Amino acid sequence: MAQMNSTVGDLWGNAEKISNFISRAKELQADLVTFPELVICGYPPEDLLLKSHFVRDNLKALNTVISSTKDITAVVGFVDKDEQGQIFNAAAIINNKELKGVYHKMELPNYGVFDEKRYFQRGKEFFLFKLGNVSFGVSICEDIWKDKGAANLEAESGAKLLINLSASPYHAGKRRVREKLLIKRAKETDSFICYTNLVGGQDELVFDGGSLVIDSEGEIIACGKQFQEDFVIADLDIDLILKSKPNFKRKAGVKSVISFPRNIAKKSTLAKEQSLKRLTPLEEIYSALVLGTRDYVSKNGFQKVVIGLSGGIDSSLTAVIACDALGKDNIIGVSMPSYYSSEATKSDTRILSENLGIRLIVIPINAIFKVYLMALEKEFAGLRRDVTEENLQARIRGNILMALSNKFGYLVLTTGNKSEISCGYCTLYGDMAGGFNILKDVPKTLVYKLSKFRNKKEGRELIPDSIIIREPSAELRPDQKDKDTLPPYSILDPILKSYIEENKSYEEIITEGKLDPDLTKKVIQMIDRNEYKRRQSCPGIKITPKAFGKDRRMPITNRYREF
Repeated sequence: MAQMNSTVGDLWGNAEKISNFISRAKELQADLVTFPELVICGYPPEDLLLKSHFVRDNLKALNTVISSTKDITAVVGFVDKDEQGQIFNAAAIINNKELKGVYHKMELPNYGVFDEKRYFQRGKEFFLFKLGNVSFGVSICEDIWKDKGAANLEAESGAKLLINLSASPYHAGKRRVREKLLIKRAKETDSFICYTNLVGGQDELVFDGGSLVIDSEGEIIACGKQFQEDFVIADLDIDLILKSKPNFKRKAGVKSVISFPRNIAKKSTLAKEQSLKRLTPLEEIYSALVLGTRDYVSKNGFQKVVIGLSGGIDSSLTAVIACDALGKDNIIGVSMPSYYSSEATKSDTRILSENLGIRLIVIPINAIFKVYLMALEKEFAGLRRDVTEENLQARIRGNILMALSNKFGYLVLTTGNKSEISCGYCTLYGDMAGGFNILKDVPKTLVYKLSKFRNKKEGRELIPDSIIIREPSAELRPDQKDKDTLPPYSILDPILKSYIEENKSYEEIITEGKLDPDLTKKVIQMIDRNEYKRRQSCPGIKITPKAFGKDRRMPITNRYREF
């Protein structure tokens, strides 16, 4: 299984990478090599699929892959097109430089981040393939999630090996759900399952790999690394094992059987890769953030990033993740103290930068802020200072970061977390200004857990402990604290999870969570009225079951209220 990191739209680069994996498989004398879903074009290609020339070029790229399959069988994901111009999410079954068959995905997901019915037609038939004396079936991602779906039908028709090409995006807990489902499917079909999953970052999505080979008893006999490209090797004696289990009834024949010979007469035994230690939940989330950051930056042609460092927990964790993703030499921190910045946060910013070994630029904003106030003095005469002056400071900082971005080609990483963005506790064109937000889907309570996790892993304080224990503050007015505007994060985050990720009503939240009704109402009102801000925010990495963006599509103009 070639657990590959493909790039959306890089048809020829992806094809070359596929061919290189095929060459490696041939060197190992493998009979069969499998690839992820839509690996030729990358996943998800979205509205690129509406361009007929994109689909045409993807087919040309497939032909270059076909030419590299001398003496081996490969199963490769691509976009197929029929004579009427309809397109399909497809798998090419290739043997010895010949396209032997094409399978079209039958179950098109249209929920959460998926939008496949917008583009693809549904497949209507499955095939049975015979490689030597081993019968196998092919399905794509969602097909194997459906009870009594294509995989079951293929097994009943004689398939002993079920190959599934997948591009299953990550969120916390997804691996366990996925493995449970595949083990169940292997047992009920009495078949081996070869599940090849995509790995890599694509905009806000991260694909975590973790490809699996599962035997008919539901035992995992090979697995791919999580959040890394991998080449998973398994040597299967399918007939020998299944001969001892005569009870599963497979039909004698099926209408569409495509046979081809094994290309290797004498085979040495393939080396077996040991099952790997699974990552803990926090390790998984952290790895997803690192991979998503690395791929977003590199695949979009950037090398260096710039981050506004405030001495707070969010910007500190952002800087640490960016260092792990890109290397310390590619991170530029910028401290922009104002009248209200404390000596403690300024000191902690310096210590963090030294701990990470990154460059720190210090640009005080007092003089710029004074000029803004002077320019607005006439219009603001007689009015009290309020959030306007606070936001001016945030926007000055945003301007400075964007100026550095323009001048030096840096990508600006914003630092807001999911809790703040949910409630609108952020400034448009200020701290929201930038190209990518690592923590966009990370609740504040999880920010603290990840910071402690990373320090523990390092064996020292990468993030100074004083940052972790300090009460959070935006430092935009004297003695300001987050709690002046927001409930404590330990109370806020469960409300956000219930309302945003679980779609629970106000009544359900206060009843099930035994929460204060007025406080819950206030939080829901903040979430609802700040949709316009979230719509204008930069992309960030999805790590929860429902992230802002593709997952949650609420209208900005919306008068529906529960109370």
